[in-house]
Amino acid sequence: MNPRTLSRGHAGALAAAVAFTWWGFFPLYFRLLPGVLPVEVLANRIVWSLLLVSAALAWRRHWSWLGAVLRRPRVVATFVASALLLALNWITYIWAVTNGHVVDASLGYFITPLVNVGLGYGLLGERPRRAQWVALLIAATGVAWLTVSAGRLPWIGLLLGLSFGAYGLLRKVAVLGALEGLTLETMILAPAAAVAMAWWWGGSATSFPAPDVATNLWLVGLGPATTIPLLLFAAGARRLSLTSLGLLQYLSPTVQFLLGVWLFREPFRPMQLVGFAVIWAALVVYTADGWRTTRRFVAA
Repeated sequence: MNPRTLSRGHAGALAAAVAFTWWGFFPLYFRLLPGVLPVEVLANRIVWSLLLVSAALAWRRHWSWLGAVLRRPRVVATFVASALLLALNWITYIWAVTNGHVVDASLGYFITPLVNVGLGYGLLGERPRRAQWVALLIAATGVAWLTVSAGRLPWIGLLLGLSFGAYGLLRKVAVLGALEGLTLETMILAPAAAVAMAWWWGGSATSFPAPDVATNLWLVGLGPATTIPLLLFAAGARRLSLTSLGLLQYLSPTVQFLLGVWLFREPFRPMQLVGFAVIWAALVVYTADGWRTTRRFVAA
């Protein structure tokens, strides 16, 4: 293999690994300041992220794409939908973390790759391989087990997995890169977020601007905490195969799961372990198939 290609691959793997590990430890950030309402966290996350990505685009003098995009209603409509899905995913995740459901949230990101296969088949006409169908069936069995054992659907995991899978589907067919796409999505969400922040302005000890510096830094820090891993992920995705990226993707829910069970001491019953084990088995089948297919393609 060309040394330059190998170096790009190592750099991409490092960038993606840092991004996924960062997302895995994100619950720790949300737990630093208990008492902030999830909707306030979401609003601050949107506004400060927009300011950060806008500054990055201004520094690069890269705004010409915006006028061209705004003249294409279908593209704008696609990004309105992706922005709403992103907001739904964020608010669900924030609520789950701040209400002691980190383990349930990790389930959503464990099943996301399998959700992607299902959406690709149902909406893009993609043909899953036999092993992928087997993985989907095994995962569905695991979700059914969790539903029966708990007496209710694991709605947090399903909502996170479906919303992020659908978001990924829209971004897959989008015409903008990671930075430009995130900028447009936050621009779409920012008016409502800014109005909400103005309404809450200094109204409580956890609303921006708060009485103490630490709280304000925590709220403003949601901007870089959101955008930096997204940009690292984009850098890694450009340099890695989908199989390699898919393997690294499991870092995030694995870290979340371990935090939920061992650090936050969330209840985790043996019946839940069975359901998770079935879903992990599905991921093993899915990952092994992707790895084998990639090796066969390279060998050819």
